[in-house]
Amino acid sequence: MGIDATDPGDGDVTLVFSLGAARSLADPAAAFADARRWSRHVGIVANEAEQVAAFARDHGVDNDYELTNWDKWGTLADVREESAAPRYVFVGTTRADERVASETGYEFLRVDEAAEKAGWELSEPGAAGSDEDGSDGRLARLRRTVRDALSRLR
Repeated sequence: MGIDATDPGDGDVTLVFSLGAARSLADPAAAFADARRWSRHVGIVANEAEQVAAFARDHGVDNDYELTNWDKWGTLADVREESAAPRYVFVGTTRADERVASETGYEFLRVDEAAEKAGWELSEPGAAGSDEDGSDGRLARLRRTVRDALSRLR
């Protein structure tokens, strides 16, 4: 895991989105570009590195965090350790996201609060790619994996 410091912003925030929160944004590329104006680092974390990479690629988002086969907890702890920003904010969608934020030393913001404060639009509830059940558990990951595999077969 590492932070891509080739062109870090000069803001005082390290901003991390859960994959569910990033999926909730109507225009993730525009929101990330905006966040880069006032953040030192911006990226997405999840337990599924391949899904984060696919989302970033599909939506034109540069992820400052190099994900390996490390879970969300470990990645957040590593990002916090490697970033020199005075503030660390984790934008999420679930109570599990809030728990991981508090346990790893991040401020937690629900994606709807972050969007309101920053002027970002959210996608419609139930839109394709949104985390409609709000869960990041094993069953939700298994469903997404099966759904992704089936869509590739079509």
